[in-house]
Amino acid sequence: MSVRSAGGPAALPQVLPVLPLRDGPVLPFITAPLTVLGDRQVAAVDEALSGERRLLLLGVRDPTVDDPGDKQLERVGVVAVIHRLLKLPDGRLRLLVQGQARARATRFVGGGNALRARLEILPEARLRRPTVATRALVRHLREGLEKLASLGKPISPEVLAIAVAVEEPGRLADLVASNLDLSREVAQSLVETVDPAVRLERVGAQLDAELRELALQQEMADRARGEADRGHREFLLRHQIRAIQKELGEGEDVAEEVAAYRRAAEQKGMSGEAREELERQIRRLERGQPDSAETSVVRTYLDWLTGLPWSTASADDLDLARARRVLDEDHFDLDKVKERLVEFLAVRRLNPEAHGPILCLVGPPGVGKTSIGRSVARALGRRFVRLSLGGVRDEAEIRGHRRTYVGAMPGRILQGLSQAGTSNPVFMLDEIDKVGADLRGDPTAALLEALDPEQNGTFRDHYLGVPYDLSRVLFLSTANVVDPIHPAFLDRMELLRLPGYALEEKVTIAARHLVPQELSRHGLTARDLTLTRPTLRALAADYTREAGVRELGRRIAALCRKTARAKVEGRPTFGRLAPEGLAEPLGPPPFPHEAVLPEDRVGVAAGLAWTAAGGELLFVEALAAPGEGKLQLTGQLGEVMRESAQAALTHVRAMTAGRPGCAEFFARHDLHVHVPGGGTPKDGPSAGLTLGIALLSLATGRPVRRRLAMTGEVTLRGDLLPVGGIREKVLAARAAGATTVVLPAANRRDAEEIPLAQRRGLELVFVTTFGEVPPLALVDTAAPEPGRSGGPKRARRATARAPRASRS
Repeated sequence: MSVRSAGGPAALPQVLPVLPLRDGPVLPFITAPLTVLGDRQVAAVDEALSGERRLLLLGVRDPTVDDPGDKQLERVGVVAVIHRLLKLPDGRLRLLVQGQARARATRFVGGGNALRARLEILPEARLRRPTVATRALVRHLREGLEKLASLGKPISPEVLAIAVAVEEPGRLADLVASNLDLSREVAQSLVETVDPAVRLERVGAQLDAELRELALQQEMADRARGEADRGHREFLLRHQIRAIQKELGEGEDVAEEVAAYRRAAEQKGMSGEAREELERQIRRLERGQPDSAETSVVRTYLDWLTGLPWSTASADDLDLARARRVLDEDHFDLDKVKERLVEFLAVRRLNPEAHGPILCLVGPPGVGKTSIGRSVARALGRRFVRLSLGGVRDEAEIRGHRRTYVGAMPGRILQGLSQAGTSNPVFMLDEIDKVGADLRGDPTAALLEALDPEQNGTFRDHYLGVPYDLSRVLFLSTANVVDPIHPAFLDRMELLRLPGYALEEKVTIAARHLVPQELSRHGLTARDLTLTRPTLRALAADYTREAGVRELGRRIAALCRKTARAKVEGRPTFGRLAPEGLAEPLGPPPFPHEAVLPEDRVGVAAGLAWTAAGGELLFVEALAAPGEGKLQLTGQLGEVMRESAQAALTHVRAMTAGRPGCAEFFARHDLHVHVPGGGTPKDGPSAGLTLGIALLSLATGRPVRRRLAMTGEVTLRGDLLPVGGIREKVLAARAAGATTVVLPAANRRDAEEIPLAQRRGLELVFVTTFGEVPPLALVDTAAPEPGRSGGPKRARRATARAPRASRS
């Protein structure tokens, strides 16, 4: 590129052919090569050659347009003269042009193939007296141009010499700008800037930016060369070390180990940060002594690092029908849990990158929480990993130990993934409600990161030291109760409650799963032992007391063992075992069947309680003795239950204050309330309604209906508050022979979720206040018990006096 003198603007014509420029404008007084392609552009060049060899060079606003018209062209450009023309073999024209002056296209003129424009010359403004700032900018541009050349910018010595000789600031700015890497927009703005001082400032800013960029590139290049030299030196040193080890007979094993570790890293798809740590530990292994303790620690770490399934994942089977079929094969009932798992598969099918939920299965022992995790893994086609957290008190069990400790290992989570061999197994965290904390840390806090979908993508084990992605793992957890779980930990999980099984559900599970399993385990057939549904019903009702089916399975196993012994000894087997035949192999029933009272009694009410083994019918007995109105509570009652009795007594005394004789009764008698089964602790507010009815029955002398059971918390105002365990309580009432169950109205939704088959034969009555219950629960002393002469009509009239009670 060279700069030559040209004629002044006064000699330029008023109309010139237009040549569009896609790569940016050419500045005045600058010689530049151009490539011409296109019929209209070639026509413009031909017209210029036939005249004074001058063109108006205008930039194109949108360089993607193939054939730009006057609307796609800038209005300010440069008039240039053609110095040289070369026609290339492919039909293109190669021009060498020199800018002469800035010009504005005032109007485009048609005619012929070439685009022409009427132009207005923009004269160069002259600085009468250069200021100190202008002289400083001129000096800065000259020095900056020399710095560019020293940093490797391809600037010819001729340009540097001309820059020193040019006196006009505007021409110097154009000269420096033509040697900078300017964008099309910046170059166009310089063409449109007529004031030399303003142009000097803009070119100076662009020059500073390019100097900084070149200096940074030079620094990075120097650093890269330094790293390359260091890598070359390390290569030579390693080569020498290998040569020495080969002489000592030690190098071949280390080289094979290193190659195996690198192959494993490639196969497992190790992350970038983990790969850097791998190379760092490999260098330590190569430098260390083969038999030293430190080398053994490094080998153990590399084994764990390369043994993890970094990117190895099993393909999910997202067939919803198959998944539901697998879940139904393995488990009876549990419809809510199955529906939630099928929904997860549906979401996974629509969005494979969605984070897996953290599901917590809450329920009593033996209902199938752990086994359903295996079914989920089988339905998904994933590996199953189970981690029991019962009794875990050391945080290192979850996050691993620091590598500085002797015998350090990764945490149980990464150990499970290593055993599974995939990065997306179904991971069961069993018994999370039994995790403890001590001086060694809180394992629950360590699990927060692992179970948070927003954080477990970069889970960092203390032993591993590099982040590991746990977001593809489907975490399931189990718990018997929710109260011991830390609130922050509980917030990260979605609770799925598994209630205890009803009697008919236990019978079905035993017939479908338990009996075939136990017969197979003991080498028996159906000819040797057949348990009918009535036999299984009697076995579950009289020989077990649980919410799940573990004890039922053990009882069936006991029958199978006795059958197997009889078969081996040559004695007759049980064959088809009847319900009454259970007493011979198993002895008398250990749990007598709970039943309602044989007759209506004054001061005795049937309440409903929830236990870990399911619902239970609980009788409350009240008796009066001459005294001063004191209340005595027995039966190993908890503090909450005692307070419920005090509140119930206060409300009963208030509501009967206007009745004849009631106030004197409470004032002249001591009351003793006893709940049978004193060996079993009892607590909870749900017995408030039962306690109040027992006391009211004692005060009025009216018996309590024996086939009516109730539950609910009573306030001092007599309002009935909702309670828990409705399903278990209703099933216990039905099993005991009750026909009516009184429940708080706020528990209507819980009761409606109980399948109709499980509450068939029961009348559910929902009440809002305590005052609605006495007409339902207390028998009119003038009327006999329902079922005797005249009883039903009087009972219906009594219950009809409860206008606010609703029935189901």
